[in-house]
Amino acid sequence: MAPSTTSLRSIFAYANNFVSQFPLNLPTLPTLPNPLAILGPQAPISTHNSVTPYDPLTGTPTCPINGPISCHNTSVADSCCFIHPGGRLLLTQFWDEKVHVGGSEEDWTLHGLWPDLCDGSYDQYCGMAPQFNNISKVLEHYDQADLLENMNRYWIANYGTNDHLWAHEYNKHATCINTLAPNCYGENYTPGLEVVDYFVRAFSLFKMLDTYWALANVGIEPNYKKTYPLAQIQSTLEDFSGGRVILKCTGRHHNVLHEAWYVYFVKGSLQSGDFVPAKDSFKGSEGNCASHVRYLPKRHK
Repeated sequence: MAPSTTSLRSIFAYANNFVSQFPLNLPTLPTLPNPLAILGPQAPISTHNSVTPYDPLTGTPTCPINGPISCHNTSVADSCCFIHPGGRLLLTQFWDEKVHVGGSEEDWTLHGLWPDLCDGSYDQYCGMAPQFNNISKVLEHYDQADLLENMNRYWIANYGTNDHLWAHEYNKHATCINTLAPNCYGENYTPGLEVVDYFVRAFSLFKMLDTYWALANVGIEPNYKKTYPLAQIQSTLEDFSGGRVILKCTGRHHNVLHEAWYVYFVKGSLQSGDFVPAKDSFKGSEGNCASHVRYLPKRHK
């Protein structure tokens, strides 16, 4: 049975919606408030509007409210308030084949937040932001225990350690986001602030996009025997998010639902901007799934 819109799951999904090596001789810094806890429970957001951000808390510049939206401006803009050239942001989720953490049978997991180029291609390991290889230690240093706990539940590696996955995602993708450059933090910059901002924004966006709930709410639930029309899944998730969703499948016939990529532009910086659901089609926007797909229950290890 599809859950009601007043279920605990839906309340939880929306209550948290805003929410080179790191040097070992870290400076003494004031404790940053936990950005996942600064707001109380929220009413369900309108999924057709832009995603309002959290206050970055990390010394980034205040960007104008009337600034351009990424991939929608041909003139040069403030590089700390305009994401370029990777201005199309993809929040990517997995439906894993197995349960990694007890109680996560009904959870999609986070793969990453990727800055694709405006033509649908992408760069990687760009060097616009510094590299970090010990993400857990950085987040612990900045008092992000709650964020780290949630990442260990929902941002899970299929192979190897979660820390290795996070470092891979950060170094491959976050280093291509120009607003995370140290110069955008001004004179109060200390190494690791950009790490906090990237993972807070990625995880907060993920928690707003409860793919399991969106599908179950219209009767699409994991089942070994059923198949579902891909068009129904596509339209359901696009109505839910307000923008384009790219679906990826596995299996010999590409008929096993495995990934959902939610596509956004950003008005302002990654740290403090609004995520605006993308409406357009573009190179690379097509999924690879068959017309009818299986949505398989997770298996325990």
